[in-house]
Amino acid sequence: MTIELALLVFNALFCLAFPWVYNWSYGKQVGGKRLLGNRDNLPERQGLAARGLRAHQNHLENLVPFAIIVLVAHAIGISNTVTVACAVVFTLARIAHAGFYVAGITRVPGINGVRSIAYFVSLFATLAFVSQLFGS
Repeated sequence: MTIELALLVFNALFCLAFPWVYNWSYGKQVGGKRLLGNRDNLPERQGLAARGLRAHQNHLENLVPFAIIVLVAHAIGISNTVTVACAVVFTLARIAHAGFYVAGITRVPGINGVRSIAYFVSLFATLAFVSQLFGS
């Protein structure tokens, strides 16, 4: 298995972990037994439950194009230092993005918009990766 595929699998597993965080938090908000039913007429998610759901949606929106690119690269036999670096950067940026989002962190000392910066780093890594598909 290539490093790119291994990181894709990691990102998929990371994606599966999100609901554990935000549903646990939402269960504490509304009572766990209410989540066992069909979930009609539940109140809006607040705090960690809402941020976790949005972080999960954002990760899915970014994971799908990344997965397609990684799988196409694998299918046509492209794996090089650029694709590996892009997969690593994408993964680290997505972890940072999720951490900032779930924790509600929008700035660190001296840097505003850290969540947006993490998003753009992952986007640029994806675009740099796709450039390798057309370079051969």
